[in-house]
Amino acid sequence: MSPGAAQTEKKMKQSLSGSAGHGSTDRGLADPRLGEAQEPPPLKNYIFLTIFTCFCPAWPINIVALVFSMMAQSSYDEEDYDGAQRLGRKAFHMGIASMVIGIVIIIISTIVHFTTNAV
Repeated sequence: MSPGAAQTEKKMKQSLSGSAGHGSTDRGLADPRLGEAQEPPPLKNYIFLTIFTCFCPAWPINIVALVFSMMAQSSYDEEDYDGAQRLGRKAFHMGIASMVIGIVIIIISTIVHFTTNAV
């Protein structure tokens, strides 16, 4: 039996017993069901991506992405982890959309600039 199969079998047994996926006993926040402490999930607000997209020429979208990112940080600080995750995902999607739109605008303006005849 391979080591990976043994770990998978162990995880399956833990999952069936209800102990896997709910955290371990040495974490930070209290879990009311188990009477144990649980660590908060990591923050994913994508602040660096949204700040980087502020340099793209799609300014309304990247400002909204930055606001969503800051709202995700605020929700995380208030211990609303589900809201922070949702807002972080929105910031990520808006940042990607802003980057794609900015690249399209740059390509179109470059093509128009170099294909027009100067008189």
